[in-house]
Amino acid sequence: MADKKSGIDQALIRDLANILNDTDLSEIEVEQDDIRIRVSRAAPQMMAMPQMAYQQFAAPQAAAPAAAAVVAAEPTRNLANTLTAPMVGTVYLAPAPGSRPFVEVGSIVKEGQTLLIIEAMKTMNQIPAPRSGKVVEIVVEDGRPVEYGEPLIVIE
Repeated sequence: MADKKSGIDQALIRDLANILNDTDLSEIEVEQDDIRIRVSRAAPQMMAMPQMAYQQFAAPQAAAPAAAAVVAAEPTRNLANTLTAPMVGTVYLAPAPGSRPFVEVGSIVKEGQTLLIIEAMKTMNQIPAPRSGKVVEIVVEDGRPVEYGEPLIVIE
């Protein structure tokens, strides 16, 4: 069995990993003779703490110049009331294409109510309201990719 492990082509594994990065695939598998190699991305972990999705108002850090640009471009947004993306994925404002959105500007929401969906790794993650209030701004567009910590919805 030690002979088989030493016979694995590490360059092939690196090439497969590069293919994943270049094509945005989540997994790739190659089988040759009696050897099968599968390379996959790790799924992002979702924390069960909705308060973590709330971004507290703080001075932007030097390591995040993109966040500083967002804060500077939109000084009127109250970051303490902004729900941010808890994960990387594609945001959907409605439960299905062509259906009514979960919420609209002016909607009154209750804590725990679904505000939108973020699709990550082919899994639909419902994003709940972290608190009750009124939706005053929907920052994201339907079907658009979002990054972790990106502003989504402002609730006051």
